[in-house]
Amino acid sequence: MKALTYQGPGQKNWEDVPDPTIQHPTDVIVRIDTTTICGTDLHILKGDVPAVAEGRILGHEGVGTVTEVGTAVTTVAVGDRVIISCISACGRCSYCRAGLYAHCLADEGESGIGWIFGHLIDGTQAEYVRVPFADTSLHKLPDGVSDEAAVMLSDILPTGFEIGVRNGGTKPGDVVAVVGSGPIGLAVMMTLGLYGASRVIAIDLDDNRIEQALAFGATDGVNSGTDGWQDEVRRMTADGLGVDVAVEAVGVPATLQFCTELIRPGGHVANVGVHGHPVELAMQDLWIKDVTITTGLVSTSTTPMLLKLVASRKIPAERFATHRFTLDQMLDAYDTFGRAAETKALKVVLSR
Repeated sequence: MKALTYQGPGQKNWEDVPDPTIQHPTDVIVRIDTTTICGTDLHILKGDVPAVAEGRILGHEGVGTVTEVGTAVTTVAVGDRVIISCISACGRCSYCRAGLYAHCLADEGESGIGWIFGHLIDGTQAEYVRVPFADTSLHKLPDGVSDEAAVMLSDILPTGFEIGVRNGGTKPGDVVAVVGSGPIGLAVMMTLGLYGASRVIAIDLDDNRIEQALAFGATDGVNSGTDGWQDEVRRMTADGLGVDVAVEAVGVPATLQFCTELIRPGGHVANVGVHGHPVELAMQDLWIKDVTITTGLVSTSTTPMLLKLVASRKIPAERFATHRFTLDQMLDAYDTFGRAAETKALKVVLSR
C-alpha cells in the first residue's frame, strides 16, 4: 500500500510500504476512506516529538471501513464505517476505567501513552491501518454523518472541548479569550457554547483567521500584532480586570505568556497547544492572583457525546474542511497545510 512516512526532521515520503496485518486478537484493519493532517504532524516533522522513529507512518485521524477483524473483537464487523479515535484505549486498565484514556497502560507502543497512531505505531495517512483495541477505540458512524464531519471527531473537536473548554473550567456567563485561531482554537470556539460562555474573543496575528473565527463561535476578534491589544481585550470584560478563561491554542512560549497576562484574579489558563520547548512562567505574579493553569492530552471520552451533536447538526464539524485532495496527493496536501497563512487552509481533507 501507499503511505506517508517520516524520514527524520524535515523529511517525509509518500511511498510503498507493507500492508498492515492483524497482530493481536483485539485488532482490526481499516481501509482509510478519509484522513487529514494535524498541526501535531507538523511538530513531528520539525523534530519536536523525538519518540517518532524514522519510517513511521504519520497520521492519527481517520474515517474508514473495517476490512478484517481479530478473533476477540465483538462490537465492530467487516463493512462497518467507523471513526478512528486519535487515542487508543484498552478499556480495562486503571486509567481507562477512570476515563483517562490518554494514559492507557496497555502494552502497545508504550505503556501509559494512549496517543500511539503516527507516534509509536503506524498511523492513518495510508491506504490501510491496523487499529489496536478496536472495541474501545473505534466509533461506528450513524447514517447521515459525512466523512468530512466525522474525521473532525478523531481529534480536534474532542481536543478543543476537553482540554480547552472542560478543563478550562468554563462556566455559564464567562468571558473567554482563545489565543490562536487555527483548527484547534476554532474547535474550542465551536464548543464553548456548550458551557454557556457569554463572550468569546478570538486572538491571532492573522486577520483572515480572526474573520474565520467569527463563523466558529467567536463574538469578537483582536489582532495581537497591534499596539494596545491586551488593553482592548480587558475592555471587553465587565470590570476591565481580565477574562475568566484564557485558552492557549498555538504551542509557543509567547502565547502561553499572553494567556497568563490576560486573565483576572482567580482566572484559569487552559493550555491546549503542543509545546516543543520549555516555557518560563512568572510564578511570582501568578500565585498571588490565584491563577489556575491546566494542561492535558485529549482522552476522547467525550467523542460519543460530540458525535450525537454532529449527527443532529448542532455542531457543523464539516465547516473545518477548506481544502480537498485525494490520498495520492498527500505531499500537495502537506504543502498546502504547511503554508496555511498563505493558503488560508484550516483542515485539508484527503479521500480515496
